Amino acid sequence: MKNVIVVGSGPAGMMASIAAAKCGHKVTLLEASNKIAKKMYISGKGRCNVTNNKSIESFLDNVLTNKEFLYSALYSFTNEDTIKFVEDGGTKLKVERGGRVFPLSNKSSDIIKSFEKQLNKNNVEILLDSKVSKINVNNNIVESIELLNDKIIKGDHYIFATGGASYPLTGSDGKLFNEYKRIGHTVTKLKPSLVPLEIKEKWTTKLQGVSIKNVNMILYKNNKKEISFQGDFIFTHFGVSGPIVLKISRYILGNENYSIEIDLKPALDDKEFDLRLQKDFVKYSNKDFKNSLDDLLPQKFIPIMVDLVKIDPNKKVNSITKQERKRIVECFKHLVINVKGLRPISEAIVTSGGIDVYEINPSTMKSKIIKNISFAGEVMDVDAFTGGYNIQIAISTGFLAGNSI
Repeated sequence: MKNVIVVGSGPAGMMASIAAAKCGHKVTLLEASNKIAKKMYISGKGRCNVTNNKSIESFLDNVLTNKEFLYSALYSFTNEDTIKFVEDGGTKLKVERGGRVFPLSNKSSDIIKSFEKQLNKNNVEILLDSKVSKINVNNNIVESIELLNDKIIKGDHYIFATGGASYPLTGSDGKLFNEYKRIGHTVTKLKPSLVPLEIKEKWTTKLQGVSIKNVNMILYKNNKKEISFQGDFIFTHFGVSGPIVLKISRYILGNENYSIEIDLKPALDDKEFDLRLQKDFVKYSNKDFKNSLDDLLPQKFIPIMVDLVKIDPNKKVNSITKQERKRIVECFKHLVINVKGLRPISEAIVTSGGIDVYEINPSTMKSKIIKNISFAGEVMDVDAFTGGYNIQIAISTGFLAGNSI
């Protein structure tokens, strides 16, 4: 039996603690804040998209960085294992569009309760308000760690599951990366991954809170097509956010010129949408143009669209010309917004970058540099799209780290 110290109580740290305790080790879980799993509480807009039920092969297609490194972890503790683990803890789950798995109650706290049950059942000691400030290493072995309150913690093996640098108020502020570098590890550049976008066009801010379903977005870099995604997005006070925006953000690098073309009606091509528009104009033929788009757009979007197509809002629908209708089709099917930049890393869903995985054994999550430490979760240079993938990666790597001491 070893005395195991786990740092960080997100999904990776909790699962590492449970796995290590089930192997017969004495486990102490350190959490910097006053509450465990703070980031899980707010994930998925408070619902916690705990995993994705796709096959592991399809799952790996959604991993953005170092997917080969994750093979052992994801096959050692699969998404099916996660579903069973959570449901055995008393939390019923449901599968939504795209294979995303949520608690039936839509409460992230229920997912956390399943983890807490296992932590308690396996006698894991939890120390809150225990922020690590220094890692003391001698001859490539960690001898102890120091907390901000000057307390010294000693163990036989240490698992660091301290997250990235996003959402610092939840505890993952990225400050320990300097310590990891000081003790000999390489930390790849930390960047926001899956982050909202600031947009140059001022009209987007007037639509704050308006959610648009099932659109197609194409990202252009210096006027050349980069990538496209279909799904939902939302306007914000600074630009745009939502599932497909977060995906697109991963492909925005450096200070290049980026723009996004939005197809608001991807189920119809330009000609088909024009026919649909003509039907609506027959339906609303005696109305003003500003009152003719109710079947096509959210109410708040209509005056913006009217302004964008440069048609008199009080013009009667039956007077709209073919050329004006062409402008409407163009705006609905090829609406262009220009990217000003990414939001700060503190607002990113996950962090890209972290401990270089070439310095970690993928079969055990143990460091190749320091003999008695392991890493798990977002602290490593691994990240994936939204949809439950990142939490599953944290759980799988946490399990492997705790199970391989």
